[in-house]
Amino acid sequence: QVQLQESGPGLVKPSQTLSLICTVSGGSITTSYFYWTWIRQPPGKGLEWMGHISYEGSNYYSPSLKSRTSIFRDTSKNQFSLQLRSVTPEDTAVYYCARKGVGTLFDAWGQGTLVTVSS
Repeated sequence: QVQLQESGPGLVKPSQTLSLICTVSGGSITTSYFYWTWIRQPPGKGLEWMGHISYEGSNYYSPSLKSRTSIFRDTSKNQFSLQLRSVTPEDTAVYYCARKGVGTLFDAWGQGTLVTVSS
């Protein structure tokens, strides 16, 4: 059973870069045909899909966040990571990493980590 765990700072200052890592166990991030995804939920709002990196290493980002977002992977550590640049308080949210298969729903989630953007 695949498990995901987010890690990273809980507090980021405005204009800085938010960086999170998702560590995956119980399955490889290079296994076909899965998409390793970052999703966030601001306080009192719905879930927002941010982007993913595929089992092949290709990326796709939300158009609204594309200019500020990068998703990388480290296959040797079975991890994928999120960088969100030039953050503002509006980027305060619970950030989740998740796995999605082709044609399926998200079938594995991390527990989520709250990141607050504040000076």
